[in-house]
Amino acid sequence: MEHIEKPILLTVNEIFNSKEVRPNEYSPLALAFIGDSVFDLVIKSVIVEKANCQVNKLQNKTSKIVRATTQALIVDALKDELSEEEANIYRRGRNAKPYTKAKNASYSEYCKATGLEALVGYLYLKGDTERLIALIKTGLENAEITI
Repeated sequence: MEHIEKPILLTVNEIFNSKEVRPNEYSPLALAFIGDSVFDLVIKSVIVEKANCQVNKLQNKTSKIVRATTQALIVDALKDELSEEEANIYRRGRNAKPYTKAKNASYSEYCKATGLEALVGYLYLKGDTERLIALIKTGLENAEITI
């Protein structure tokens, strides 16, 4: 895996003169909010790199992976890979009470997906981009999901 020289969050904080981020101070749903976008960006980045094609085809490939049912499979395949700290963040996200109902997933799958997104958000805000991408890659591989 190539080394990521400067996490995007550092650049955002520098340019917007933002305060220091302390991911432990965010609610699990706030972590999931940012984690949803980061997970989506990672998946879209891989998909575009592998297949420069029509946007609707890119969107179809992306939506199959970023949906709650697939995220639940990914997190189930990752459980043995998580550190104690990561497992705690995942549990906080999974156990948070969402304000919306799952559209195309069971409540359990939706909660697991929220936990994964909280973990992704936490690692992103922590600046641990390499770990975040490695976990997504491992989860995809362990769940036998091909991009």
